Amino acid sequence: MIRYLANRLMTMALTLAVVSALVFFIVNLPPGDFLSNQIAELQAQGESASIEKAEFLRKQYSLDQPQWKQYFIWLGAMPGPDGYSGLLQGDWGWSFEFDQPVSEVLEEALWLTVVVNLAAMLFIYVVSLPLGTIAAVRAGGITDYVVAIIGYIGLATPNFLLALILLYYGQQYLGIPIGGLVDPVYEGEPMSWAKFKSILAHLIVPTIVIGTAGTASMIRRLRANLLDELGKPYVATAKAKGVGPVKRVVKYPLRAALNPFIADIGNLLPSLVSGSVLVSVVLSLPTLGPALLAALRSQDHYLAGFILLFVSALTLVGMLISDILLAILDPRIRFGGRSR
Repeated sequence: MIRYLANRLMTMALTLAVVSALVFFIVNLPPGDFLSNQIAELQAQGESASIEKAEFLRKQYSLDQPQWKQYFIWLGAMPGPDGYSGLLQGDWGWSFEFDQPVSEVLEEALWLTVVVNLAAMLFIYVVSLPLGTIAAVRAGGITDYVVAIIGYIGLATPNFLLALILLYYGQQYLGIPIGGLVDPVYEGEPMSWAKFKSILAHLIVPTIVIGTAGTASMIRRLRANLLDELGKPYVATAKAKGVGPVKRVVKYPLRAALNPFIADIGNLLPSLVSGSVLVSVVLSLPTLGPALLAALRSQDHYLAGFILLFVSALTLVGMLISDILLAILDPRIRFGGRSR
């Protein structure tokens, strides 16, 4: 187990190194950058003082260097104007759009993004697991059709449209707080029980909106997998031996059907982050989505690069978690294979 985790962590580190290079060069593919565009605008306006500041920032953050050298300086593998100061040293770069370090711009957005998406993922599994199981066990019945209709509606409804509907009706008829992730009175305040309750109340709508499509997809997939398992001979044998209906479904068929269900964790985390950009804008959520959208529009490549790298890291962590859970869930899966 320890050897497996060590190998996986080493592979994750190498993968992140490759992803960081791809992210950096892809973000820099469009011609120009934030400071170059700003300098052109200032020159047209004749503001010499601001032009000097922008030129200073270009040299300070090595934007006047070749791109390959900019990448290694950003990574922290090559000294820049301030020596070794990059991702490896904990320096995430400078956001030219917000005129702040990236760490300060994303200080709150990072953990709020993790909280929102973990809540959405928990919602997906808590809802889809029982509904998918019931739909498979009662295939062809009324319950199966009702679950199927709910699933199709969830897949067909765009997230941003559902967000707009809940934005109006949730506040007017249900009194659910809409917009942001905490009441304005608690913004900037240290964590307290009152602030925690406010965050939980504000999480209701984003969790439902972001998790709806994933829940519908998971229900259909689990139903199909479990139906396949329930038709196998070992289930008929268990029934002939007098095994109870609940144990006959849960002990073996459900565990086998959950394999693809668990394996999706690695893909689910980044898809929730990328798929919630419009939802975050509509609901005014201070997550990474709006920040990434603003960074890509303004070519703020340090900010955009770090956000994309963070999403990639979420993917790798999710895949590691899914592999460990699969090994625990299915005894047929072994970490290192059998020795010969």
